[in-house]
Amino acid sequence: MKKGVIRRVLSYVRPYRFALAVSLIGAAAFVAAELALPVLFGKAADLIIGEGNVDFDGLARIFIVAAACALFAGLMQWTTEAISNKIANGVTERIRNDAFEKLQRAPLSVLDARPAGDILSVEIGDADRLADGLLLGFSRFFTGIITIIGTLAVMFVLNPVIAAVVAVLTPASLFTAKFITGKTYGTFKKQAEITGRQSALIEESLGNLPTIKAYSAEEEFIKKFDDVNGELEKTSLKAVFFSSLTNPTTRFINAVVYAAVAFTGAMLAASGAVGVFAVTAGLLLSLLGYAGKYAKPFNEISSVLTELAGAKACAARLFEVIDGEEETPDVKNAAALSEVKGDVKAEGVYFSYVPERPLIQNFNLDVKSGRKTAIVGPTGCGKTTLINLLMRFYDVNSGEISVDGIPIKDVKRRDLRRSYGMVLQDTWIRKATVKDNIKIGKKDATDEEIERAAKLAGCDGFIKRLPDGYETVIGDDDLSAGQRQLISIARVMLRVPPMLILDEATSSVDTRTEKKISEAFDELTKGKTSFIVAHRLSTIVSADNILVMKDGNVIEQGTHAELMEKRGFYCELYNSQFEKN
Repeated sequence: MKKGVIRRVLSYVRPYRFALAVSLIGAAAFVAAELALPVLFGKAADLIIGEGNVDFDGLARIFIVAAACALFAGLMQWTTEAISNKIANGVTERIRNDAFEKLQRAPLSVLDARPAGDILSVEIGDADRLADGLLLGFSRFFTGIITIIGTLAVMFVLNPVIAAVVAVLTPASLFTAKFITGKTYGTFKKQAEITGRQSALIEESLGNLPTIKAYSAEEEFIKKFDDVNGELEKTSLKAVFFSSLTNPTTRFINAVVYAAVAFTGAMLAASGAVGVFAVTAGLLLSLLGYAGKYAKPFNEISSVLTELAGAKACAARLFEVIDGEEETPDVKNAAALSEVKGDVKAEGVYFSYVPERPLIQNFNLDVKSGRKTAIVGPTGCGKTTLINLLMRFYDVNSGEISVDGIPIKDVKRRDLRRSYGMVLQDTWIRKATVKDNIKIGKKDATDEEIERAAKLAGCDGFIKRLPDGYETVIGDDDLSAGQRQLISIARVMLRVPPMLILDEATSSVDTRTEKKISEAFDELTKGKTSFIVAHRLSTIVSADNILVMKDGNVIEQGTHAELMEKRGFYCELYNSQFEKN
């Protein structure tokens, strides 16, 4: 899994091959300039050995070259950092886009099964963590590797014996880094998962705070949050514990390397070694400088690997979204719906969300074009599920639903859904002007058309009382539930599709507004196939056909008068809403 995640991330880096090559060249140039400094300083030290024996001209030349190298190194480091930042953020942007696009293509069954807060945590928090890890990886990891290789190569040129001592001690640092990285990956992944659960709980509690307060359930939610927060604390402490081992352990090993270089160099100098093994005071100073430079990347790389372990865990969660289930694709040569009449038929439909819990069973329906069909029944009887099946938000387990004689499984989903206008109980208001919110129903609508739709929906009055009228920027928190519902209804009024679905469309408005909307709907639904899901049975007495559902089955159907005359289940439901306390 780990290797698969790394390969996936690298596949996103591929479009940045040229930038990555420039970054590597910049890193190599930075390291080369940095590695020149210890040699220069060592030569400078050899020019000031002995009383009255100082080569000031030579020192001046060395310091000029050293200053030029330092300036060049700084420029190359800035270039490498800038390019690495571009690559890291570009890669993260593409991964985040792919994850978001997959969410748009995911079936409702997947989204219904996962808390929105957890998805939000993946899309934002995990993506940000991945960007931070990649930035460190590109900017420091490559530079560190080049520094280690370059330093060791220069040391072999200067003194093979001391370089061999350093090479022998190197595996200790590599083993330490690998051990710590292996321990941190699992804990960082678990930490990200718990953070997602915590985000979901926060979103749930904040979104339903009035209900929580009304039922005095604050303590219960505080307890839930404490439990998740405590679990996160334990996991985070474990992750931090292993990651915090990185610096002290690698620093200890590096101190051993530095001491070994100093000791070996001193012994060679004292023994009077000659040739390639000869060590002067200036050379020993250079070698100690290289020992420090050789040691430093191990500290940085170990820290980077720890960060990369966390980033890899976050990438794995993002790829879980990207690799998630999609809506089944349209069949080959799927039919395009145009000039829809609105004949809707269901034959022998069976459906359940969970196999062991049957819901819709042997459902049959025949709605002719232009007919108004109401769907009523107790909570959980399958009313909204039926709407989901008509729109192909879910596919039937067996049986068939057709529009104008064409099975909807053989129709392009986009065409099918465009043929319906929907007003749901749960409204959605985007952060935009009132005009733009209504125009969702028809992008090219004129101002006159928008105002006409608003008047039909009964929301023109309160819109004009807003500070800037139709140009007022609104969001969910700026309007009452009823006002949001009215704007949602105006969208459909504007679009006027051939078929309509009204799911509890007047549930959040007062009786007076409900009457106005019902009158507008009567006008709107003339000549159009419409399905109305309602608990307020007073709103559907004029329906051409009323389906009475119970336990996933249609137990009665007919007009309001016919059903009242039967004095069956519908009659009981209707009368119960008008009984006096």
